[in-house]
Amino acid sequence: MPDIKTIFWDIGGVLLNNAWDHTEREQALQRFHLNPAEFDEKHQRVVSSFEKGELSLDEYLDQTVFYQPRDFTKAAFKEFMFSLSQPNTDALNVARKIASSNKYFMATINNESTDLNLYRIQTFNLRETFTVFISSCFVGLLKPDEHIYRLALSLRQGTPEECVFIDDRPANLEPAAKLGMNVIQMKDAEQLQRELERMQVTT
Repeated sequence: MPDIKTIFWDIGGVLLNNAWDHTEREQALQRFHLNPAEFDEKHQRVVSSFEKGELSLDEYLDQTVFYQPRDFTKAAFKEFMFSLSQPNTDALNVARKIASSNKYFMATINNESTDLNLYRIQTFNLRETFTVFISSCFVGLLKPDEHIYRLALSLRQGTPEECVFIDDRPANLEPAAKLGMNVIQMKDAEQLQRELERMQVTT
C-alpha cells in the first residue's frame, strides 16, 4: 500500500448534500410552482456554463426562471436555493478529524456553480478543513473530464499513487482511477472510515 499524502474530496453527495441536483431542483419547482419541462429544457442548455463559472447565479436564473414575470422575487428564489444545502455531519466529522491530524494535504475536486460553492464553503466552514478547492466554477472544468484530475495532481505536485479521491458517483471515480489515484466510492460515513483505514489513513 502506497504512503497516502493527499486526500481529494467531492463536496455534494459526500460532505454535504447536493447543491442544485435534480432533487433540489424538484423541490424548488414545487415550491414556486414552475413548469418542470420548461425549466429543465432551459436548465440543460446552460448548466455546463453555470457550473464552469461562466454564468453567475443571477444570469442563470434570468435564463431559466425569470425570462418572464413571476409572482415571486429573485431574492426569494435564491434564498430557497441556499436553504436546501445541508451537511452530511458524519462524513464532515471524518474529514475534520483527518485534517486536524495535519498528516495529509486536504483538497476538494467538485462540480459546483460559483455562488452556491462559495455559500457552502462559508456556511459549513470548509476552509478550516481544506487547503485548496478545485471547484469546476474556479477552474472551468467539470468532472468526469480527465483534465480536472490532471490539474489537481499538477497543483498538488504529487504522484497519483499518493492520492485518494472520494466521490459518491462511479463515473467521477473512473478517470481518477485511470490516472492511478486510489479511489473510494462513499456510501456512508462508516464505510468511508473503513475504506480509509484499509488505505492506512490514520488520524
